[in-house]
Amino acid sequence: MFEPVRVARAEERRQAVGVAEISAEAEPVGGGVMAFSAVGSWSNQACDVGMRGAVSESDLDRLVSFYVERGVEPRIEVCPFADETLLRGLAARGFTLREFETVLVREIGGDAGGGAVAPEGVELVTVDPTDDATVRTFAEVTSLVFCPPGEPVPGHMLELSERCLRHPRCTGIAAVAGGEIIGGGVLELADEVEGVRIASLFGGAVREDYRRRGIQRALIEARVREGALRGANVACIHTRPGIATERNAARAGFGTCYTKVVMAKQGEGLVPSP
Repeated sequence: MFEPVRVARAEERRQAVGVAEISAEAEPVGGGVMAFSAVGSWSNQACDVGMRGAVSESDLDRLVSFYVERGVEPRIEVCPFADETLLRGLAARGFTLREFETVLVREIGGDAGGGAVAPEGVELVTVDPTDDATVRTFAEVTSLVFCPPGEPVPGHMLELSERCLRHPRCTGIAAVAGGEIIGGGVLELADEVEGVRIASLFGGAVREDYRRRGIQRALIEARVREGALRGANVACIHTRPGIATERNAARAGFGTCYTKVVMAKQGEGLVPSP
């Protein structure tokens, strides 16, 4: 069993590097990264901060200014293994707790065989990142579940999803039924850190009329197998506590490794980020 702190160092670094590479803007700060894409984008966050030592006052002031200048609330994901100077500095600047995020892991190796298979009539296929039409459809289907009912997917969300699918470390797995994409999920394979090589599973979603058929579980298993075949030894899923993602992951053998807190700073005229 890998120590949680080792997994955290590898996973927080993977997230920071990945978010920086797909965002419109990104700068290093406090050993981590602060990124921004557009007002309302989930990529408007700082992460991996304080994981390699103390965070300076000037770095924290710069983090606040970075987001305020762009009209959004400063927002940061704080790992429990971050240096204590980070929490003190955030508290002094008026950051408050917004939500918890659980990081679930499953050790993998070899072919990670077994597990769930797609139900009859559903096929799991790898998305061709050069097929623009398929990439757009995949992005639309998997992003729609994160939007309020009846509202279209914002352009900035589609753009980020498409960048993820085309990223060289990422692979999209689509669930197809009747010739249509009805769900999918993304796998990112990270570089090794302290002997831990992460296969991160994210963006998993299934169209509402195809839920509760085991498709989400099959998408998890397909990405775990792909990650194991490509040399990962730990699979990782981020989730808010108590939601369907957590339950699906638990059924697939994932367990809690550590829990992060998301903190943000309110300000007049500043827009919160999801």
